[in-house]
Amino acid sequence: MTRATTAPDLLLEAEGLAKHYRARDGRGVVKAVDGVSLTLRAGEVLGIVGESGCGKSTLARLLLRLIEPTAGTIRFAGEDLMGLGAAQLRARRRDMQMVFQDPYASLDPRMTVAEIIAEPLDIHAIGTRKDRLAKVETLLDMVGLGAKAAHLYPHEFSGGQRQRIGIARAIALEPKLVILDEPVSALDVSIQAQILNLLAELKARLKLSYIFISHDLSVVEHISDRVVVMYLGRVVETAPVADLFASPKHPYTEALMSAVPGLGAKQSLARIVLKGDPPNPEQPPPGCPFHPRCRHALERCATVLPILGDPAASRSPHAVACHLHGASRQLSAAT
Repeated sequence: MTRATTAPDLLLEAEGLAKHYRARDGRGVVKAVDGVSLTLRAGEVLGIVGESGCGKSTLARLLLRLIEPTAGTIRFAGEDLMGLGAAQLRARRRDMQMVFQDPYASLDPRMTVAEIIAEPLDIHAIGTRKDRLAKVETLLDMVGLGAKAAHLYPHEFSGGQRQRIGIARAIALEPKLVILDEPVSALDVSIQAQILNLLAELKARLKLSYIFISHDLSVVEHISDRVVVMYLGRVVETAPVADLFASPKHPYTEALMSAVPGLGAKQSLARIVLKGDPPNPEQPPPGCPFHPRCRHALERCATVLPILGDPAASRSPHAVACHLHGASRQLSAAT
């Protein structure tokens, strides 16, 4: 088992993480996630944003090793997750849980709420049956459903209530990290606010860390401490939430913010309409993958890939992969 030297409060660290799939024609490669590096400190909320298809959900599954990466490393509390066998990984997953986007599809309709929430406790053989039932009732109270919900089935609840069940299941093992993959996108706006408030309460009460994945920038601004912006499988910008929303540097981030009325410092920014459609991931453009849609594209953007600078190596925690900003490093498209 390999352990790496890391900062005492650094909970999760991914470096050069990639997931490549064979293209439909059987000859090419789809780079769903392509060289993503990120960190998460204990007690922090890291927001991950981007258009549908940019690799957010694939990244979430990679971080938990629900799917195996093509390349890269993942360390959790200093421990190399890639070096763990099946039994070791199962034990470590007590500390890492996930809440999925669709609160109905992620719950087994044949199981009662008590069985769903107790399942992680059963798998890890925690407590007696009586202890587990008591734990289920406590968890149901914590998420605002009450013990009376224990013997009902998922179809008997609303979407917001089902998501509360999913959250209760995720925190049953008292994890350190919860990855939330679009946890409120399928809910009505009024219900979204209730779930976000619940997540904030649980974070403070249980000392949780979150990775919050969403395409909704207003939600990410509300809940996050730092934000990572993804485009076509790569990180194009990362910064503390206040810095990012006050001064987005990447043209893609600017365009995303301009699409949300009244968002942050960009409330008076004219709507930026991107040219064309997102590139085909099976045939990404050379150079910067965003350059065919970018209104500021330079000549070298079509041939040279900008690489995200390392915030830890500079005085600013705001990093951007863009030729418009001299701090970003460059990699020849031919390499």
